[in-house]
Amino acid sequence: MESNRNRCRWRYIVFLGCFLCSFASAQSERRNPSVEMFLEKTIGVSVNPSDGSYSILDAVTKKPVLNSRVGVEVDHHWFKSTDYPKHSLIRESVSTELGPATEVIVSNTGLSGHPDLTYSLVLRADPPSVTITVKLHNPGPNSVSVQSLRSVEAIGPYADLGASDASDRVLSDSWSEDRPGITIHDLAEAPQGIDRAVGSQLIYNRDSKRSLFLGALASEKFATVLRLRVAKDHITGYEVDSTGTTELTKQNSLRDAPAEDQIELSLPVGSNEDLSSEPLLISIGSDYHEQLESYGRTIRKLHHARVNGPSIAGWWSWTAYYFGLNQATALTNAEWLSQNLKDLGYTYFHIDEGYQYARGEYTTSDIALFPGGLGPLENKVRGFGLTPGVWTAPFEVSERSSVYQNHKDWLVHNAAGKPIHAGYVIGGEKRLDPLYVLDSTHPAAQQYLRKTYQTLTRDWGIRYVKLDFMEDSAIEGWYHKPRTTALEAQRIGLEVIRSAVGEDVLLDKDGSPMLNPVGLVDMGRTSVDTGHKFEASKEAAPGIAARYYMNRNFYVTDPDAFTVSRQTVGEQEWHGGKHPLSLDEARVSIALAAVSGGMYEIGDDLPTLGADADRLALVRNGDLLNMARLGQASRPLDLMSYAPEDGMPSTFFLRESKRMAVLSVFNWTENPRERSFDLARDLGLKQPSYEVFDVLDPKAAPGNATSIVLELPPHSVKVMKIVDSSVPASAPGVTVHAPDQAQAGEPVGMSAEADPAETPVLAYHWDFGDGTHAEGPRTTHAYSHAGEFTLRLVADGLDGVPFEKSTLVKVEGRIDSRFQPENKKRANQAE
Repeated sequence: MESNRNRCRWRYIVFLGCFLCSFASAQSERRNPSVEMFLEKTIGVSVNPSDGSYSILDAVTKKPVLNSRVGVEVDHHWFKSTDYPKHSLIRESVSTELGPATEVIVSNTGLSGHPDLTYSLVLRADPPSVTITVKLHNPGPNSVSVQSLRSVEAIGPYADLGASDASDRVLSDSWSEDRPGITIHDLAEAPQGIDRAVGSQLIYNRDSKRSLFLGALASEKFATVLRLRVAKDHITGYEVDSTGTTELTKQNSLRDAPAEDQIELSLPVGSNEDLSSEPLLISIGSDYHEQLESYGRTIRKLHHARVNGPSIAGWWSWTAYYFGLNQATALTNAEWLSQNLKDLGYTYFHIDEGYQYARGEYTTSDIALFPGGLGPLENKVRGFGLTPGVWTAPFEVSERSSVYQNHKDWLVHNAAGKPIHAGYVIGGEKRLDPLYVLDSTHPAAQQYLRKTYQTLTRDWGIRYVKLDFMEDSAIEGWYHKPRTTALEAQRIGLEVIRSAVGEDVLLDKDGSPMLNPVGLVDMGRTSVDTGHKFEASKEAAPGIAARYYMNRNFYVTDPDAFTVSRQTVGEQEWHGGKHPLSLDEARVSIALAAVSGGMYEIGDDLPTLGADADRLALVRNGDLLNMARLGQASRPLDLMSYAPEDGMPSTFFLRESKRMAVLSVFNWTENPRERSFDLARDLGLKQPSYEVFDVLDPKAAPGNATSIVLELPPHSVKVMKIVDSSVPASAPGVTVHAPDQAQAGEPVGMSAEADPAETPVLAYHWDFGDGTHAEGPRTTHAYSHAGEFTLRLVADGLDGVPFEKSTLVKVEGRIDSRFQPENKKRANQAE
């Protein structure tokens, strides 16, 4: 009997224990709901609803690469998603500009007296990536001020790529192409324990061969600043902020400015208003080239990048003369270019800084150097059959300029109403003209911009304009339009300039944040300045390599000019050179421009260049010219995997067509280097044998090979053309759109579209059949009288076999020569 009672007692105790455990577990699940996980191909995300944190996952292993929370800095205090007591999650399928996706919205609320914090995770399969955007909502009755929105604050793991952090190598994009110049380095080499990037950052582990990429998808309002924190050889923290530019400009144009001019961004957000971060794309994978190129294609699509323009070649004055170019030497160089290189396609003639009286006064020529004025000189340049271009710094204003002297209210100012001083014009070691920043939100300043750029383009006939020092003038401050950030103001100013010059003038961003001008400019600098020293090419190479994916995605790359002559410019200590470039060093300079796939400009005094047949031969080299005409960047094969003895990327590969490829290998070191390449294993060329030509040494006999061994002296380059002779040379595939009928005096359009699967087109030549001609894939023409005309298109192909097509155009009607006042229409006064 007692035994039965004991058994019953124990059963009750066990039952009660199980019930309590079950109840506790249920309560625990209510307090700590399960983690939600979403996967696509190579990447996934998970969200922890208990604290509002998220993880970026390797979709194969389902292990986190990055655990993070989000945050916002409000009134100089940080609030993190993990600080909030309430977290909710909504998942839905969405259609985006990039295609279908899964969106997860995480809301963090319930922090009494403080704004709510929401973030969105958009998971895509193509490209495999996650995009995160952070949003603050102010439900309170009073306005708050926001300094930063944080989309990543890693809480461990920080960037787990499956092997030791010590094997990580980091590529950090910078504030502009040379603020600072890009270096690619091992994790332990992070300066002062922090690897700061602006816009994007790539982390690659050399052991696991895995990589993590983060890149901003917009720069409409904020700079995206990434900070990878390092202690010796391991990562200790990682954060990504949408914030103002002051952290960056304090290292540059505001470095020596007083505290009242170093203004921290504080954006007011009123009651029931929202403020969102810039969207941040995150990808992981085992092919970092594809990650970068996919990011580039995404930017091109989102921002409607202007990337279909010509690959231009020509001459620029800066490294030839710096501030010393004058009217007479400009004309000498224009004549020389026209007479010696124009027929090869070197048709752009770019006059750089020094022609103007002051920064901020670009339509006032320096009469000491250009006594006849720049406008009349440009008329003569056009008469030589060249296309004129000039340099400007659109938002910088010198103290000597009429804008500063007479219109200080047009300038960005501090809280006391005084114009903010933002650096100097540097002449050697001297700081000369003090500089200020144009407020491009001010209506009168906008009118000044319109008038300036309309004068340059409409009156002077300029067809190419460089826009410089925009990173130095992107400062936070008090603008005429309230609540405007520095990058918003820059976009506004660029829109005014684009509207003023029209669609046909080429704009080249120089000295600028990389992403902000996309969609408004045609070209963009991607490297530091070059010059007459090998060290200048070596400094420029990492930027050209690291930003190769921007070419024809952000804009057409501007790698800066190449220099190949024996010229030195002694007064310019930095890149002027005390000793002439060796022939090998000259080859390095021009080959670096060719592998960029972008602009192709000579930076030498042209008569000096013409005095050396071997240097001039480099400029005339057909294979290098074709690389530039093709307009495709060579892929830096060792961008993140370069050998320690090379110290930086040195191997570039360009698959020009089914038949031809180009391998360019640089030796940046002080010692001889031997490099060997198996064509199948290293370059993906699978045929039994290939013909190989030395592009820079025409005397070298071609050979058949399955591998290439190169002996490279110090400061040298080898450029090898690889031809698959089993593929016959062929003409391009081109679709021609042209009318077969037209009316006399009425313009008609013609266009040609190349088939990307066929042999690439290098140039288009139109013959209208009436004695006139045009170049380029698109053109218009008006026939002056009735008749039948044979319209003929010739498209030069990379294989040397042209595409040709003729079309008969029947023109009817006649041009009415009668005076008919009722048909007259008054032009707008603005014209």
